[in-house]
Amino acid sequence: MNVTGISGDDTYSLIKKSMDASALRSKVSANNIANINTKNYKEMYVTFEDTLKDTVAADTMKTDNSKDIQAGSSNGQIAVKRDESTSSRQDGNNVDIDLEETNQAANTLMYNALVTQVNSKISLTSYIIGGGK
Repeated sequence: MNVTGISGDDTYSLIKKSMDASALRSKVSANNIANINTKNYKEMYVTFEDTLKDTVAADTMKTDNSKDIQAGSSNGQIAVKRDESTSSRQDGNNVDIDLEETNQAANTLMYNALVTQVNSKISLTSYIIGGGK
């Protein structure tokens, strides 16, 4: 275990899964925007962070040390769900273009942060393998 309680392999797995969720979130958001004028279309959204949080919480409770997270805890499931809430629009569509654009911008920032994390881990590994040179 490293300082954060998550092993290196689990960290890469978590970052990869987070990047997968972010990429899917971008596609789903683009699809929502493309269907902004489709009658009775219901917004789609990606869930990942909540299931990941639940998985980590469940795994943390199973350990002897509350700071340790068991290997395999990064198994949060990525799912696409439909928002069936009613629409304030007369055509039954519940996509809010302003919210979709805001979510796209936040998702882009998250994806870029994840790429930075991967690059940092690769650089650190390369530095260590090179003997600090």
